[in-house]
Amino acid sequence: MTESSDNLRTNETIETLLNRRSIRKFKPDAIDEQTIATLETVAQHAASSQYLQDWSAIRVEDQRLKDAIVEISHQTYVGEAPLLYLFVADEHRNAAIAQRKGVDVHSDEFTLNSSYRFTQAQNDAAFALHAMETAAYSLGLGCVILGSVLNNPRKLIELLHLPEFTYPVLGLAIGKPDQSPTLKPRMERDDQFFVDRYPADDEQLLHGLDEFDATVHKYYDLRNTSRPVDAFSDQIANNSVDPGVLDRCVEPVAKDQGFRLDH
Repeated sequence: MTESSDNLRTNETIETLLNRRSIRKFKPDAIDEQTIATLETVAQHAASSQYLQDWSAIRVEDQRLKDAIVEISHQTYVGEAPLLYLFVADEHRNAAIAQRKGVDVHSDEFTLNSSYRFTQAQNDAAFALHAMETAAYSLGLGCVILGSVLNNPRKLIELLHLPEFTYPVLGLAIGKPDQSPTLKPRMERDDQFFVDRYPADDEQLLHGLDEFDATVHKYYDLRNTSRPVDAFSDQIANNSVDPGVLDRCVEPVAKDQGFRLDH
């Protein structure tokens, strides 16, 4: 079990973060323009490394496009979300700015297409998405982060008309919740936060695993009694040998988008 909230300082922001849960069923109500403007402006105020502002987000409104993204993600609720965003690592805009200033963006001296900048832009996109997600929860909305949109990154790039030096990172579906799932358990704080160094002994590192396995198994049993789910450690083991992951590797597609990930 994770640490009791009774031991924590609290305010509205902390309560919003502690009570976040993925919402996969939304009411059909449209999201008003003021709320959309608020969410998008909050995302813009997230941290940005070196002030590059090297991300963009595409708000998907065309239902046909939503349906195409459903085919990629294999998740029907993606197409039912009143508000759907695709966050993109975006060095294309900065490359256009640099080119306007006389930089040859296809020379060996150009570095916005390096692995470091790619990771930087990817991180900044995730920061922005998380800021938007937190703001949405604080307004009584529900969200689910969509890694599944990367099941077929080439197709997603084609659908979104993403240019050179861009790459899709994550999706975010937002709407008024039509479900209230229980909070998913987290590890003990001491199992993820260390002091001064990483634990040298794996036995020490995994000392709370058996108890956490039991907690996770109980959580899934209570959530869906007709569909037993493996314990946490079994889920990790199964995911560690998932051959489908190799089909979703970033490097070949990112190189097609103009990034030099071997640098």
